[in-house]
Amino acid sequence: MEKLIYGGDGLARLPADEQGRRKAVFIPFTLPGETVSVAVEQEKPGFARAAIAKILAPSPERIVPRCGYFQQCGGCHYQHTGYGFQLQSKAAILRENLQRLGKLPLASEIPVHSASPWSYRNRARLQVRAQSWSFALGYRKRSSHELLPVESCPISSPLINRAIETVWRLGRAGQVPEQLREIELFANHDDSQLMVEFYSDPRGSAPERERAGKSFAARLREELPEVTSVDGLASATVRGSPAAAGVTVEWRLGSEQFSYQTAAGRLRVSGGSFFQVNRFLIDELVALVCGGRSGKTALDLYAGVGLFSAALGASFDHIEAVESSQSSVNDLQYNCPPNGKARRATVEEYLASRAERFRPEFVVVDPPRAGLGERVARSLGTLAAARLTYVSCDPATLARDLAVLTAAGYRLEKLHLVDLFPQTYHIETVAHLVR
Repeated sequence: MEKLIYGGDGLARLPADEQGRRKAVFIPFTLPGETVSVAVEQEKPGFARAAIAKILAPSPERIVPRCGYFQQCGGCHYQHTGYGFQLQSKAAILRENLQRLGKLPLASEIPVHSASPWSYRNRARLQVRAQSWSFALGYRKRSSHELLPVESCPISSPLINRAIETVWRLGRAGQVPEQLREIELFANHDDSQLMVEFYSDPRGSAPERERAGKSFAARLREELPEVTSVDGLASATVRGSPAAAGVTVEWRLGSEQFSYQTAAGRLRVSGGSFFQVNRFLIDELVALVCGGRSGKTALDLYAGVGLFSAALGASFDHIEAVESSQSSVNDLQYNCPPNGKARRATVEEYLASRAERFRPEFVVVDPPRAGLGERVARSLGTLAAARLTYVSCDPATLARDLAVLTAAGYRLEKLHLVDLFPQTYHIETVAHLVR
């Protein structure tokens, strides 16, 4: 096996064909230097996918996974190797993607920021199957939509694991309503409080969903007093349902307010709003993005609930924060500092309508996995802020967007890898650009 690649697979080569060509083959759960026999599961003209049949010569970096669901569950990819090697591999993957896709050679080392590789997640969303004859709670199986029953999750916080255990106990006692399809658990900064969302089948009677949901929610709060609120929503996951375009909050039990303490202050986070999932690295991420930045004007794009805006308020005279999600915008308006302005719009809409009237000195962008895209990247180049910090969760789209930004006059000053997702292939990057 040659190397690990983005996505979690190992890259190897099949034996040479009659023309002497060795087709690339992608093999999950392998490590560089290993010799393995494989079963080819899918073959395309340019590559193949395979599964390990037997490890003939294991890597010295191979370890026994901590989680008994590893390789069945779709959540983790790297539990078969130690954390130090995971970080080393991610830095190499990030560097290779920037060089190959963005034509951005990096002369210096990439600083890596990490914390505990276990119990770090503050949010988990689990599938539910509640029927009169059986109950199951868990994640999806790897490369499947099928439910994998899971009774513990070592990358989730202790409180989330206690909640999983409690739901299993109530489910086995027949107290989980059959309409329930998913449960989302969100723990606060010190793992002392839990916000819960129930996603139910939207077909059938809304009053019946509310009655059954509230009954179960009350029982859950009795068993787990840390649950401060439970929201009942019509699920968007049922194929062909009227709710396929979105979700609707139908009822709430408990407090309407849920807050998350950060170094920049206490932030309100509502159900459905985006928030970073690594409870150990949130403040370090904010410090990397906002630390040492000051001036008259700053622009926070894809602002979410205002994690970066709240920090920038102390060092800039005025901040504009842009977010398109209604749930996140409501929180953003609440969390914005007095010298900040929250605007609901897509980034593309905002840059087309407001950019000429607001000329920031510093811009933060934290886009979803799809990245900025060429149009937004070009607009940011035209905006020409003196400094731009790009927070990325996908090295391929980061490389693509950096190529556009550097062509528009920016220079990559510093790159940081922040490991928000240990045991997985996901890579969070903070890129500082200057003009």
